[in-house]
Amino acid sequence: MFRLGRNEMIVDERMVTYINSLDTGNTPFLNELERQARKDQVPIIRQEMQSFLRILLELKRPKRILEVGTAVGFSALLMAEYTEADCRITTIEKYEKRIEAAKENFAKGPGGQKITLLEGDALELLGGLSETYDLIFMDAAKGQYIHFLPETLRLLAEGGMMISDNVLQDGDIIESRFAVERRNRTIYKRMRDYLYELKHTDGLLTSIVPIGDGAAVSIRTGRGQV
Repeated sequence: MFRLGRNEMIVDERMVTYINSLDTGNTPFLNELERQARKDQVPIIRQEMQSFLRILLELKRPKRILEVGTAVGFSALLMAEYTEADCRITTIEKYEKRIEAAKENFAKGPGGQKITLLEGDALELLGGLSETYDLIFMDAAKGQYIHFLPETLRLLAEGGMMISDNVLQDGDIIESRFAVERRNRTIYKRMRDYLYELKHTDGLLTSIVPIGDGAAVSIRTGRGQV
């Protein structure tokens, strides 16, 4: 069931509450990190997205992960927890306050030794990377996804999976441009362009899923040019 009003949940709130009530949660460290992040109003992936991501990690079993947008390190540590010991995670963050918090959490958290934190502007850092990744998790500034796309596609291994979080913008994405607040129109247009490119790029198979605030799951198929 969808709500079409702006700034509302894209899935019925009662349904989300019920689904989340069935979840067994994460490790005590991750649960406490999530609690603190919510208290400090730091954006981290929603509970239903956490569950979805755990399933995708189990299906894909990636050895090399790239994350764009670290925040305080919650999702990187979650991916570290639910991957094999030889998995390596590279994550990118540019905000200094969040970088320091992420470093502390990586030092304390189980699986932190799997994670390499790159500090700086993602677009510049992506251009300097050369290895390919089995899984790329996009959770940075939403208006920048379209600018990151050429580099993330270059870095995505054949058969690799890219997960883009928060792509439906609380339902704004389906509204007329003129129904969106003026200050959000640039992000709105860029996200619509991003989703169009994901769905229309040869060699890329994408499903857009109304979970959390919307997730796009893309697979590099090897059929056609990316």
